[in-house]
Amino acid sequence: MEISIIGVVGAGQMGSGITQVVSTGGYHVLLYDLDAKVLEAAVERITEGLNTAVKRGKLTEWVREKTLKNIKLTTRLEDLAHCHMLIEAAPEREEIKMETFELLDSICPKEVVFATNTSSISITRLASVTQRADKFIGIHFMNPAAIIELVEIVRGWQTSDETFLQAKHFVEKLGKTVVVSKDFPGFIINRILMPMINEAIFAVMEGVGTPQEIDMAMTMGVRHPMGPLALADLIGLDTCLDIMEVLFTEFGDSKYRPAPLLRKYVEAGLLGKKTGRGFYYYKTQGSTP
Repeated sequence: MEISIIGVVGAGQMGSGITQVVSTGGYHVLLYDLDAKVLEAAVERITEGLNTAVKRGKLTEWVREKTLKNIKLTTRLEDLAHCHMLIEAAPEREEIKMETFELLDSICPKEVVFATNTSSISITRLASVTQRADKFIGIHFMNPAAIIELVEIVRGWQTSDETFLQAKHFVEKLGKTVVVSKDFPGFIINRILMPMINEAIFAVMEGVGTPQEIDMAMTMGVRHPMGPLALADLIGLDTCLDIMEVLFTEFGDSKYRPAPLLRKYVEAGLLGKKTGRGFYYYKTQGSTP
């Protein structure tokens, strides 16, 4: 089956970013979310991202208009049955993703490929709640999806060669570079990245340095393009905590213990850029810790 219609399940930060990338790549996209207001906000983010790309000379006006026309919205899960591939971008909670895939499996024809954008959860385990483990794969876009050039592809234990090659071709057609990871907690990127972010949060908690000092040390001293705390704010502190919880639970190693300060920020609803405050302030308040 030729893949030309992509369903994106979840219209949050990652779902809208994936929709932008996929629709810009020439695919028709059906973006699903339960909440119509979330869908409206997603279209605003996508439009803003495309406008920025046009201003920077990376897209033409014609491509922007075509991209927006490629996107359709729905609050009806049943509508996704018409897609050739689904990319799930629900919150990084295993129970939510499993429930979502169980429902989708009962709705979609057996030839539809299921992909998850999980950044840490076992692909094999998520696939086990469906009757199509051979057509189940991890396609992990990083945030911001429109800018990051690399995508992780993760095979579950039963993912077929055909599904893997379909996913690889799909990602490469989007102009992204593929890195293939085994199905281990956190895969390649977050197994390395998240402990670094977590350690930076421990350093703030222990008074080793301020957020600005720690980020400056890593950007100017190690040449990282963004400091770990600014990056945590961009990713979302709730997502960082969810990933650290997966690593800690799966490996059972204290080196993955989430920093208590990270948990406090999440409990307080200070989730980073998306809420206007994390380790830095955003929106009209500037960006001072």
